[in-house]
Amino acid sequence: MGSIITGEAVVLELRPASFAARALGLLLDVMVNVVLLVLMLIGVAAASAELDEAAARALMLSSVVFCFVIVPVAVETLSRGLSLGKLAAGLRVVRDDGGAIRFRHALIRGLTGFLEIYLTLGGLAIAVALFNDRSKRLGDTMAGTYALRSRVPVEAAAPVFMPPRLRAWAETADIGRIPDATARQASQFVRQAGRMSPLSRAGMAATIATELARHVAPPPPPGTGPDDYLAAVVAERRNRELVRLREARRRNAVVGGRLERLPFG
Repeated sequence: MGSIITGEAVVLELRPASFAARALGLLLDVMVNVVLLVLMLIGVAAASAELDEAAARALMLSSVVFCFVIVPVAVETLSRGLSLGKLAAGLRVVRDDGGAIRFRHALIRGLTGFLEIYLTLGGLAIAVALFNDRSKRLGDTMAGTYALRSRVPVEAAAPVFMPPRLRAWAETADIGRIPDATARQASQFVRQAGRMSPLSRAGMAATIATELARHVAPPPPPGTGPDDYLAAVVAERRNRELVRLREARRRNAVVGGRLERLPFG
């Protein structure tokens, strides 16, 4: 997974496409372009009886350029990095900074692609992509682009459970002064703790628990570990927010019922 830092200092986690996914998308695009070329050549052959040999060759060459260069460039420019093959493989071509590509990027990719895909039967593209960490072919390297996965499976959020031995303490603790940023950090840690290494998990849990302790009173029972402490605070804060939202919804329903009974005019 690649990280990109935007101008607002926001870190974007983008997943470059694998070599197999790129190869699948490219193969589908090549098949579509070849079918289009065959159809155009059939039309040229049907009209060649009324044309001289030079005109027929010019039409054939124009058909090749149209199918293998103009069509891919136009499709990627209008769709901002998509094509039929990329849609099927769940890919999108973007700039190295994560932005949408423009005509200049698509043109460089299209002209270079005619060389590395069609003239070398894909050998040059495969050779370059195999030695690149983002599976970039020569056209991507020259244009400053790469393909990323546009369809990423959503990971189910880990449930937050209240430790039984801390339930009584959490129900009476004062946690209303916890800053939103600290609470959000604790919630993210509790949901992602299962995917962290033990050393990183222990260090981060201790740091967040120390920050939470400044805003929570009274302190937890002796012997409470940072993981259980964070889970108890996050679960109790969630439960209280749910109660508050249910009460607000009930009050809104009561007020709405009264307003609906008021006479009009």
